[in-house]
Parts: sequence; structure tokens; C-alpha cells
Amino acid sequence: MGSRPHDVTDLVSRARRGEARSVARLISLVEAESPVLREVSAALAPHAGGAHVIGLTGSPGVGKSTSTSALVAALRRQGRTVGVLAVDPSSPFTGGALLGDRIRMEEHATDPGVYLRSMASRGHLGGLSWATPHAIRVLDVAGCDVILVETVGVGQSEVEIAGLADTTLVLVAPGMGDGIQAAKAGILEVGDVFCINKADRDGATTTRRELRTMLSMTHRPDGAWTPPIVMTVATSGEGIDAVVESIDDHRTHLRASGELRRRRHARARREVERIALAEMSRRFEVGNEDRLDQLAEDVLSGRADPFTAADALLAATPG
Repeated sequence: MGSRPHDVTDLVSRARRGEARSVARLISLVEAESPVLREVSAALAPHAGGAHVIGLTGSPGVGKSTSTSALVAALRRQGRTVGVLAVDPSSPFTGGALLGDRIRMEEHATDPGVYLRSMASRGHLGGLSWATPHAIRVLDVAGCDVILVETVGVGQSEVEIAGLADTTLVLVAPGMGDGIQAAKAGILEVGDVFCINKADRDGATTTRRELRTMLSMTHRPDGAWTPPIVMTVATSGEGIDAVVESIDDHRTHLRASGELRRRRHARARREVERIALAEMSRRFEVGNEDRLDQLAEDVLSGRADPFTAADALLAATPG
């Protein structure tokens, strides 16, 4: 991981030519928060922005890995290059999923038009690694037409995927209570395409009806995108082409409405904010431990209130 700054330009140049080892090295540098991360980011920035980023999320058991594999196959039939980031401790690449899922995903491993990468969530609440935005940028620069980001699952905090993706694909399955879970998690507001996987099971029609009813009660501005509900059986590929068509329709809508630029602007804003806050946190940790302990004692004893103590800590923190 100890690349020198002058190696970064060559790595990025090789990655832009699609050299898989250089792509892997760059993502490894990102994950390790290498000292050359700033140089990597600066070298990537002018060349990014061409890929369509699709966030794929759903509760455990809905068939995320199988659906991801089926989507990759459908996109490759259309001649599109695909990057896959599986941000999941139980991803098929790390050995945590069922053998069948691993085999289905690994069928793409020898395809030069597909780049697969597993990334640990590292306990991040949103199910997304801190390094994910940087890794997406690497795959974008490497020439991927589409980047699929598979997340840990749906929950109160997993809506973060919507802030990372151009299109958010939400998977649900019949008989799992996913409709209610989606409503609680706020996924109804952020999902762009809903996919009822395992649609050959009993209850699929009921699940679709429940989802449609809940979506109809979600307030959307005039002219806003109306999320479609697609029925699929990912193990056989049934309905997957319809999912790809819905994703493409959504991208067309994003471009025509100006929403694509708005979403990407918001994404960049959050990334800048996150990096700035991380740097501020680092500065607080350097040389302020004793001061923070003393201020905590002042608050505990009533000599100071928390706001006054925080002001004192800020005043004592270097630039």
C-alpha cells in the first residue's frame, strides 16, 4: 500500500486503460486510507462522471446477490461494461453467502467487461464503507458504463444508498413483511425502482398491491418520477430485462429533468462535508485529550455548561 505520490499518475493512467490490477490497487489504497489518498483523488477527479451508479438494497433473504448477478448478465448482453461493489460482510466474495450465490456471481469473474469487488462495511451505520464513494470513482474512471453497489440491507439507516446512487433499486420478497419494513425505513421515499423478487412464490401479487398502495400515498412533486414495480425471478432471469429497462427509463428522466445533476451535486456536497468533518475530528483528537477530560469535569461539576465547554474546546483546537 506504500505507493509514492509519483506512482499515482501511472496507476490512474493504467486504470483508465482498463488494467484490472491497477484498478484493484487503487481501490486498495482507498480502503486503506493510504497517505497518497489525496493524490489518488486529485488524479481521478477530472476523469469521473460517466458511469451510471445503481444502488441495490433489500433485507436479507430477498436475493440481492442473485439479482445483482442476473443484472450483470443482462447488462453484458447489451455490451455494457459493469463494475460491482458488494459492500456486505456476507457478500459472495467473502464467503459469507450460500454456495449457490457465490457460484452465480463468480460466473462473471473471468469476463473482462465485469469488475467485481467486495468491500467491508467496517461497521458503518448506513451499510456503506467510508471508502465506497472513492471506489465508485475508481470504477468510473476505469470505464465502467454501469456500477452496481450492493448494500448490507434495508433498515433505518440504509437509506444512505439513495445519497450515493443515481438510481436506487429496492428488492422485496413475498411473505417477508418487506412492505411494512420499507415504509418504516423511509425506503418508499428514496426507491426509484422496486423489484419484487421470487415472484413465483405465493403472496407476490399481494405484495405488489400493498407496495403500490403505499407508494400512491407518498407525496411526490408534479412531474416527479413514479417508481415502477417489477416482478422478477432472479434465479431464472425472469423479469430482469424489465428491471434494466426501468433503470434506463429512470436515467432518461434524470437527465431530462435536471435531477441527475442535482443528485450528483448533493452527493459531492455530502462527500466534501464528510471529509471535512473527519479532518476536524482528527484535529480534536491530536493533543486535546487532557483538555477534553478537564472540560468534561467542569460540566460534571457544574462549573460550565456543555455549550461553553464546546466553545472552549473549539478555541483550543488548531486551525
